[in-house]
Amino acid sequence: MMKKLGFLGSAALIAVMGATPASAQFRTALDVSRTTVTEGARSQQTVENLDAQAAELLGDYRASLKQRDVLRRFNASREREVQNQLEQIVGLEQDVENIQGLQRAVLPLLEDMVAELTAFVNADLPFLQGERQARLARLQSIMQDSTQTAASRYNLILEAYQIENEYGRSMDSYTGEIDNDGTALTVDFLRVGRLALIYKSADDSILRIYDRNVGGFVDLDKKFLGEVRRGIRMAKEQTPPDLLSIPVTAPVSQ
Repeated sequence: MMKKLGFLGSAALIAVMGATPASAQFRTALDVSRTTVTEGARSQQTVENLDAQAAELLGDYRASLKQRDVLRRFNASREREVQNQLEQIVGLEQDVENIQGLQRAVLPLLEDMVAELTAFVNADLPFLQGERQARLARLQSIMQDSTQTAASRYNLILEAYQIENEYGRSMDSYTGEIDNDGTALTVDFLRVGRLALIYKSADDSILRIYDRNVGGFVDLDKKFLGEVRRGIRMAKEQTPPDLLSIPVTAPVSQ
């Protein structure tokens, strides 16, 4: 019996001793398994992180491509604009050259217009001489002024022509002075268009009309005094317009 117990004790001891390495191996395997799972999880996280980074880089790359296309189209549009502006500059330079050439051609024409207007005024009835000569002198001054453009010169010359043209379609009365045998005499002038220029003294003792053939004033028959008075009132709008009976000098034949 004692031998059996000793044998069983020895067997139990051997079993315990045999079981101890197996448990250690299990724990080791378990630890290895846990480590593998942990490393696997870490690897999976790394893969997911890399995948996210790759997706972000891909999005940035696509955005860069899109921005590059936008910039390329913008640059192409700007190049077309620059080309159009260069063409416009060339056209403007050509226009400037044409305008300068036109101004050089127009200047002699404007000078001719002033000369012809001056000759016309000097040959016309001698009414409002101070005002008309001052206008001609102003035109001469403008033609000598280099700061004046061709357009401004033309406008002023055209205005002078229009004023002179209006004289031929209007009636006017004004007060002026004449040289009466060396004495300054204030008289009333009556201008009927460009048909007649008459003046009379305040006391009606002098009545004269401009004679183109003579180139000066000559005495007018006193029978026209009433018509001259009425014409002065009409010019001053003191009486309604009506027909006048006044002598008209025939034009000088050339």
